[in-house]
Amino acid sequence: MAEAILEVRDLVKHYPLTQGILFKKQIGAVKAVDGVSFDLAAGETLGIVGESGCGKSTVAKMLVNLERPTAGQIKYKGEDITRMSGRALKAVRRNIQMVFQDPYTSLNPRMTVGDIIGEPYEIHPEVAPKGSRRQKVQDLLDVVGLNPEYINRYPHQFSGGQRQRIGIARGLALRPEIIVADEPVSALDVSVQAQVVNLLDRLQNEFSLSYVFIAHDLSIVRHISDRVGVMYLGRIVEIGRDEQIYDHPTHPYTQALLSAVPVPDPSAREHRERIILTGDVPSPANPPSGCPFRTRCWKAQERCALEVPLLVVPAEFRLAEGPAHHPSACHFAEEKRVVPPDAGLG
Repeated sequence: MAEAILEVRDLVKHYPLTQGILFKKQIGAVKAVDGVSFDLAAGETLGIVGESGCGKSTVAKMLVNLERPTAGQIKYKGEDITRMSGRALKAVRRNIQMVFQDPYTSLNPRMTVGDIIGEPYEIHPEVAPKGSRRQKVQDLLDVVGLNPEYINRYPHQFSGGQRQRIGIARGLALRPEIIVADEPVSALDVSVQAQVVNLLDRLQNEFSLSYVFIAHDLSIVRHISDRVGVMYLGRIVEIGRDEQIYDHPTHPYTQALLSAVPVPDPSAREHRERIILTGDVPSPANPPSGCPFRTRCWKAQERCALEVPLLVVPAEFRLAEGPAHHPSACHFAEEKRVVPPDAGLG
């Protein structure tokens, strides 16, 4: 793997639960993110998947400093940005930009497209002198596949897919090295999703970008990602190259997640195993002891309640350099192919 441009270590975000009106007393905490670690290499796309409420978006917000972590480190080129403020933080923020989930609420309806895309230049005037800003905005519209003449239009005059392209153009304005895309296609039609994902793919090659790509849709994540991390209840439970995660999953939650992916081929559908999980996702305000997945896991034993499994290569796969040789946070990790080879996933 190439040198890491972003290193995340033991990232934690707990939101306090308080009681009382005048004299507030903390009675607990919502453990939204509870010890997430990963690396992002230059030019790489790391996909993060998991069900709603697992902490994906909170991780995204901490990467761009919209939320301050409770604990942990986020190192950009070796410097911990969680300890930065003022000018140093402003300089780093220029290189880590975000594309938001909802193209309908992330654009100011009172601003023209030119003002929206050009707003980063007001904060970082060194990137574009005032005289060249209009041309730069028009160039960005052209890069994302929109007519440069649309510069004076307002967001309500565009479709959802076009609005998301405007959001991507705004993210590109400062020529960042990393883009955090928080479910950038979940609010769009399927046909438009493909266009936006292909656009992100092309822009990555054109501008040498690194992506942290967060999504629900496993097939989209496989299409765009080099590596994939699977999150459950505030933790990454398995991480590896896309073929390791999709074709050789070793964590039971990843296997259950993949077994829920729709398979278009009826004959392949008949032969695949469906893993139905029982119970609900535990509350992040009161997570289970030990392994967070143990309350829904068919492999759970007494050890799972006592010990938190580490995100490391399982002992049984350490000596073999096969596709199962990747980190998985399970005491009883076991390789299992869930999606048939001809299922058409990715």
